[in-house]
Amino acid sequence: MGHKKLIRFQAIKSFNNVLEFPEAIAGNWHQHFKNNNPIVLELACGKGEYTIGLARMFPNKNFIGVDIKGNRIWKGAATALQDNLTNVAFLRTQIDFIDTYFLKEEISEIWITFPDPQLRLSKAKKRLTHPKFLRLYQHILKQDGLIHLKTDSPDLYNFTKTVINLFELELLVDYNDTYKQPNIAKELYIKTHYEGLDIAQSNRIHYLQFKLNKLLAIEEDIVLKEILNEQNIN
Repeated sequence: MGHKKLIRFQAIKSFNNVLEFPEAIAGNWHQHFKNNNPIVLELACGKGEYTIGLARMFPNKNFIGVDIKGNRIWKGAATALQDNLTNVAFLRTQIDFIDTYFLKEEISEIWITFPDPQLRLSKAKKRLTHPKFLRLYQHILKQDGLIHLKTDSPDLYNFTKTVINLFELELLVDYNDTYKQPNIAKELYIKTHYEGLDIAQSNRIHYLQFKLNKLLAIEEDIVLKEILNEQNIN
């Protein structure tokens, strides 16, 4: 591990807005924030640009960026402390265990911004909109809670639409080319470090907003796998 990473890992241990694998935090987030405002998650938050941007736009909501990489979290956490953003926190953990840290229906919204699209078909279960993860989100998300996906990957965008259609989830917004849409929500203009890299080289940003309004039957995962094989997504 590089010297800079070591310094940042050590630094976040002293940050009061960073919680690393906390115990007994589920149901106690409002004590941490010292208010009862709605809680919004950004999953795989990286450097936390979206968490910070949303917190500035919506001071009456609490925002938690979630990532396993502490050296990335450091950037967002340091910015929040510097700017006195008291409605921001960062949770260091694997997203696979996200339901460990929140009670049922404790979360109002979930943002997934420019995650690793896991392009290989064999890695499909690692995609953060795979039903494996959606079931975790469904446990902690309020019944009318929203999920937002913003990505430059057409593969992840189309995969997520396939999941939404298969499980008959409620699709609220579908932008194949976000910045060409008229009058988009102000929060969609927030840009992250990874968006700037344009790794997918697609020259467009995709956005989906949907609800987990139905139970996701595990049996349908087999159907999803068959669909992916037919589509030859890799």
